[in-house]
Amino acid sequence: MAAYSPSVVGVLVLCLLSIFLAIHSGSSKGRAGALSGPVLPADDDNLLYRIDRVHMNTVEALPPFSVPAILGMMVGVSAFTLATLVWVYVAIRLLHVAVYLRGGKAAKGGSVRTILYVSGALVTIILIATTAVAAIHLPT
Repeated sequence: MAAYSPSVVGVLVLCLLSIFLAIHSGSSKGRAGALSGPVLPADDDNLLYRIDRVHMNTVEALPPFSVPAILGMMVGVSAFTLATLVWVYVAIRLLHVAVYLRGGKAAKGGSVRTILYVSGALVTIILIATTAVAAIHLPT
């Protein structure tokens, strides 16, 4: 299991990112006197809205990535392959958060944010496929 330590740490970084963004979103809403829940108006020029959306986007993306990562460890995906996929995904998510929070054209569905989101989705799909192949080829 030690071979998977880099992957475990990467998944934990994703979990911490989600928690930090939850704290940032909640404290930002509190300082602004906003109620908990969705931020209105839904406008990418509104920093509070962007903070809320990047938090929710991170939370929504976590299970579809972390579940196959954990299953990949269980079915014996190559430790190197898994760590590579996990850390590429972590880097993509961190860049996505930075671009989204920065605002401007990139935060309004600009090509950079879209490319990062789609790249993260593709890494997740590759992880799911890699884990599925490893599961199918388990010795009986």
